[in-house]
Amino acid sequence: MAHWLMKSEPSTWSWTQQVEAGAKGTFWNGVRNHQAKQCLMAMKKGETAFFYHSNEERAVVGIVEIIKTFYPDPSDESGKFGMVDVKAKTTLPKPVPLVAVKAEPRLAKMVLATNSRLSVQPVTDDEWRIVCAMAGL
Repeated sequence: MAHWLMKSEPSTWSWTQQVEAGAKGTFWNGVRNHQAKQCLMAMKKGETAFFYHSNEERAVVGIVEIIKTFYPDPSDESGKFGMVDVKAKTTLPKPVPLVAVKAEPRLAKMVLATNSRLSVQPVTDDEWRIVCAMAGL
């Protein structure tokens, strides 16, 4: 199973809000980048993603599970983009800030370190294990 990273501005949708959504989860909409769209399209039910607070905090703060695969995003008037549904799975014991990711040599090729603006991105198995260890999991 693949791993992912999904970014959200805490002032728009925070980890706390994701947790409060409970087991029913919520949709992940608003993606308008074709590369990020390809990641959403590749996601399978049961896969996991890091929940990353962008802008204000710039840190991985939790793990979500994909509970519904790619479907049309009704907020997209062009009809080109879609979304997935996710639910909170794990709150990280210790957030992993972007500066720590960039400082870890084993994460030098991680998309978060090389293209931190991409809102949805793949994470390799090795990167997943390293970030989880940095978070205290």
